[in-house]
Amino acid sequence: MPRRNKLEHLNKKSPMSYAQYVKEIGRGMHGSRALPPEDAQQLYAAMLDGGVPDLELGAILLAMRMKTESLNELLGFHQALSERVARLRPPGGRARPVVVPTYNGARSQPNLMPLVVLLLQRLGIPVLVHGTLNGNGRVASAYVFREFGVLPCATLTQAQDALDGNGLAFVPTDLLSAGLANLLALRQRLGVRNTAHTLAKIIDPFGGAGLRLVCMTHPDYLQKMRELFLATGELALVMRGTEGEAYANPNKRPRMELYRDGAMQVLYEQEHMTPQAQPPQDLEAKATAAWIRKALQGVVALPVPIANQLACCLYGSGYCADFNQAKAVIAVELRNPLSA
Repeated sequence: MPRRNKLEHLNKKSPMSYAQYVKEIGRGMHGSRALPPEDAQQLYAAMLDGGVPDLELGAILLAMRMKTESLNELLGFHQALSERVARLRPPGGRARPVVVPTYNGARSQPNLMPLVVLLLQRLGIPVLVHGTLNGNGRVASAYVFREFGVLPCATLTQAQDALDGNGLAFVPTDLLSAGLANLLALRQRLGVRNTAHTLAKIIDPFGGAGLRLVCMTHPDYLQKMRELFLATGELALVMRGTEGEAYANPNKRPRMELYRDGAMQVLYEQEHMTPQAQPPQDLEAKATAAWIRKALQGVVALPVPIANQLACCLYGSGYCADFNQAKAVIAVELRNPLSA
């Protein structure tokens, strides 16, 4: 069937048209063919809009997981999602807002992502956190934020007011994209992750005006993110996450790369670190929050990799025009701890 005709059938949401796509992507790692960006965009748009029947949707998601997404497919999927993400207005100020995804939670290490967010907020950099509210057996960031009185926003208006008022908003995924939230929820039915879990980590509700913290754990997906941001020219700080969360491992600083205008700048290389303070052994939210308070007060030393990550955010957000200046600002703040 010619490509044009397949797209016409797709627009009509015919089950047979989706079968053609399953046939292309469902032949396994070596026999499948990648979709071109325009087909991928239109297919994912239909998936986000709820236009794909359940049977075909499950087949597409599982086939794509087995094949893994090509760069062209990710570009098309990303475009479709970007067109459907709710928009927020960047707060006024010297820095771009930092966009922090949280979709994993802590399993074997304390979840210190809220520490990064709270320090950015105290430095005057607006932060939008988006993600799930349930850890599915892990300690979700939402549980830790609750200990600091940071609760999920119920509406986009409330999120905008929180950003404008105190520079921090936690937005559940379904407020930004109900279609994306529905695809994420299919993990419970299918038993495995799908493309939505990758795309969720690269959305920007500010329409390109935010600095995205993009953290992956699988090397192949880190490489895919590198290729994607080089191709799109969008702004992002890319690094290996800690259990999938957007903070630097206190014991092993990941390589930190800034992507901007189609170019990549390595800000820090990977390096093993000797912890200056032992993170809490208890992973639960109350214990994690208590340790974070001590770090904010200077009672315990801030892990060097997290301090490095903060410097990258200051530079990438435009708070500091020079990276050495960003490192100097963080050094001063560490000597003068912020109150909790």
